[in-house]
Amino acid sequence: MIICGTLIKQLLKQHSYRLYSSQVISSSSLKSNPSNIIYSSQKVADLLQKQSNCLQIFDNYLTDNENNNFLKEIDGYMKRKRYEYSHWDNAIHGYRESERSEWTPENQQVLSHIRQLAFDDPTQTLVHVHVLDIAKDGYIKPHIDAIRYCGTTIAGLSLLSSCVMRFVHKDDKTLSIDVLLKPKSLYIIKNIIRFDFTHEILKDQESYFNNIHIPRNRRLSIICRNMPVDLSAG
Repeated sequence: MIICGTLIKQLLKQHSYRLYSSQVISSSSLKSNPSNIIYSSQKVADLLQKQSNCLQIFDNYLTDNENNNFLKEIDGYMKRKRYEYSHWDNAIHGYRESERSEWTPENQQVLSHIRQLAFDDPTQTLVHVHVLDIAKDGYIKPHIDAIRYCGTTIAGLSLLSSCVMRFVHKDDKTLSIDVLLKPKSLYIIKNIIRFDFTHEILKDQESYFNNIHIPRNRRLSIICRNMPVDLSAG
């Protein structure tokens, strides 16, 4: 065990640019998982490190019971919808979606906790929560969410299938970050990651993390956002 631990420390030291641990959130015992984040270079790791907690990944944020509660509520109405393969801004392929402001008390409590954790001012979050259901053959193309729809921060739960979310700098395409999102995990993106990087969910044939194929299946995301910075923005 001592030898194994020493080897792990050596590998982390040799490849420190690939793994970056977010700071522990003072109001919570949760820790962001650095092993789920791969940076293309030290340059992009340094860029994000200058802005504390702009990218955070929490594995097993949901308990099994909480996960099942969300699936039960969402599938109750989502399965009546058909998957669509064209999107109004050409950003999503193979999806169905909903905006919900009312949840069961159990699910509402979880969402309230996420708002407290992720947002500087939880009172300024949008009432409607975005539910996005991506088919097994679906994917999300690179895009930056419009500032007229949400502000500085996005917090999303990932359910059902693991997937790889990729961020690429809008001006320097050599600066990229791959993130492994596992079922029951929570991701938080804010500030520089929100405004200066595109994000996408890779299709199955491109879904690789650290050279390992991450098989895609149906994936649900439950996304909380805050108020737009400029309500008059077009």
